[in-house]
Amino acid sequence: MWNVLLSFSGLVALIQLLFLPFFPESPPYLLLQKEDKAGCLKAMKQLWGEGNYHTEFDDLVKEKAITKGTKIMNVLEVLRERSVYPQLCTMLLLLLSLQLCGLKIFQTANLQESIIPYVSLGVSISELISIIFCSSIIDRFGRRMLLCGGYLLMALILVLLETSLLLSDQFLWLRYCSVILIFLFIIAYGIGP
Repeated sequence: MWNVLLSFSGLVALIQLLFLPFFPESPPYLLLQKEDKAGCLKAMKQLWGEGNYHTEFDDLVKEKAITKGTKIMNVLEVLRERSVYPQLCTMLLLLLSLQLCGLKIFQTANLQESIIPYVSLGVSISELISIIFCSSIIDRFGRRMLLCGGYLLMALILVLLETSLLLSDQFLWLRYCSVILIFLFIIAYGIGP
C-alpha cells in the first residue's frame, strides 16, 4: 500500500498548491527584502485581520535598520563559519539517515539489492544539493515562487512515478525511470517545500 501513501502526499501537495496563491507574502520578507512598506502593512492586515500593527511594523523597521550594514552571507560563507558547525552536523546526520528511506520503492523497481544502498545515498546527496541550491536562490525568487514551482513539479513527478511503477512489469526500462523520478522528486521537494 506504499503507492497509496505516496499518492496521499501528492494530494496534500496539490491542496497546498491550490490555496497558496490566496495567502499573502511574509510581512518581514516584503519589508526587509522587497522594501515594500505598503505591501507589508497589507499583508499584516490580511494575516491578522483588522487592527493596529504599528508596534510589529516598527519592530520590523528597527530590524531593517540593524541589518542594513550587515552583509548577507552566501552558502559557501556559511559553510566556512565555525559557529554554525553544530547545526550543519545535525543537518548532515539527518540527511545521511535518509539513505535508509525509499528502500521499498527501489526494491519494487526490481533494482539489484547490491546497488540499492548507493541509490539511497544518491537520494540523500540530491537532497543536500537541492537545499544548498534553494538557499542560494530563495532571496532572488521568494518563497511563494519556490513553493508553487516545487509543488507543481512534485505533482507532475508523482504522476509520472506512479505511471512508471504501474508499467514497469511491461517495460523493464521504466524501472530505471522510476529511480530517476525519485531523484527529481527529492530535488523538487528540496528546492520548493
